[in-house]
Amino acid sequence: MTSANPSSKWSDLAPRVLSAVVMAGIAIAAVALGNPVFLIMISVVIGLCVGEFGRILHPVPPRIFVLLGGLAAIAMFLAGQRFDMTTSSASLIAPTTLLLLLPPLLGAGLIKQHKLLFFGYCSLIMLAGLGFVVMGPEEILIWFLLIIIMSDVAGYFIGRMVGGPKFWPRVSPKKTWSGTIAGWVGALLIGLIAAGFGVFTLAEAMFAPLIAFAGQMGDIAESAIKRKMGIKDSSNLIPGHGGVLDRFDAMIGAAAVLVLLMGVASLMTSAG
Repeated sequence: MTSANPSSKWSDLAPRVLSAVVMAGIAIAAVALGNPVFLIMISVVIGLCVGEFGRILHPVPPRIFVLLGGLAAIAMFLAGQRFDMTTSSASLIAPTTLLLLLPPLLGAGLIKQHKLLFFGYCSLIMLAGLGFVVMGPEEILIWFLLIIIMSDVAGYFIGRMVGGPKFWPRVSPKKTWSGTIAGWVGALLIGLIAAGFGVFTLAEAMFAPLIAFAGQMGDIAESAIKRKMGIKDSSNLIPGHGGVLDRFDAMIGAAAVLVLLMGVASLMTSAG
């Protein structure tokens, strides 16, 4: 009887390391360069993610996903220039913010199948872009990124070493409950360290596992979509490692939930 190659258990380590390096590099550069470079970088990343998602659901003709990606980048840049969560609880429904609905609406009209799926996930991508804008080129962006990276790293190694029951075997066969919980614990640890440096309050640090879980679900959501469409990668833009969406799927889920939490907090503050 032949035994499985132990190294196969770590076969996706390289893409994960690359993801962490790419995201860390972008975050550090964004913080260092500030606006408007930061906003341009976020707009380009969001545009690429939307374009790749359009490609997943509507592989031909290419002009469709190129158009959607370009529109998403422009809408993100215009909305980001005028968005300010601190000025009004109504910022989430301001006219410029509503520009973010243009790519989901246009894409749902242009693609022939999976219209509702495109509208929903594309809206999530645009909302995530707004989350990055809310964080801005500030220290909080670095800590947010560290929460996602720690969640991924802790979940990956503990999940592979400990194993155990699968988290959602039909959608993501490799994810285990041990790895998922390890990711939450790792995220909480980073949140508490950030609180120690005064970046978060202790109460805000307690939400770190929720942000990590949102990131895990973002990863699972993109995996489920690719599995449904019968493809491995969102594109071949990063040779050997897939596309931009493959590298930022967890960040999209986490950032989208973050901006929703901040919006709810803003509304509660105004009501009080």
